[in-house]
Amino acid sequence: GSTTTTINVADGTSPISAIAKANMPAVVSIVNNSSTTYNDVFFGRNYTQETKASGSGVIISTDGYIVTNYHVISDAKEITVLLTDDRTFTAQSVGYDAVSDLAVLHINAQDLTPARFGNSDSLRVGDTVVAIGDPLGVEFRGTYTNGIVSAINRDVEVNGRTMTLIQTNAAPVSY
Repeated sequence: GSTTTTINVADGTSPISAIAKANMPAVVSIVNNSSTTYNDVFFGRNYTQETKASGSGVIISTDGYIVTNYHVISDAKEITVLLTDDRTFTAQSVGYDAVSDLAVLHINAQDLTPARFGNSDSLRVGDTVVAIGDPLGVEFRGTYTNGIVSAINRDVEVNGRTMTLIQTNAAPVSY
């Protein structure tokens, strides 16, 4: 059966701001602390460079499961998650799929507010979509953009694997 997600829109409020308000607690900032060791052939020694990468994630359960992009957490030595209430957690990678660029993390937290998802089977071309994320680091937390569903069931091949995707014109807010 189909399910419906309802978000109440107060008089004088745009649906986009109502969606943002309802889902803001579910969007997290992710910092990937990693290191890379290089072999300097000229001087005959190794050196290690510490790096940090950042991106966004979405809480999908009250008990700490989070979805993010695989490229945000790849090669991580330590993954830090920052919630909208400024609490910080160390996350563990539960699993990932590099080809589809998806990863699942877990933090030891309870009573979290998961994102409210709609039913993609109910989407129509022209429906409004909202992208929420933390692009370019925690300095840009809570960035929102909107657009429309441009196409449904777009087959895209990546590394020999075909994925069926929803195309939108909403600007991406997670890198």
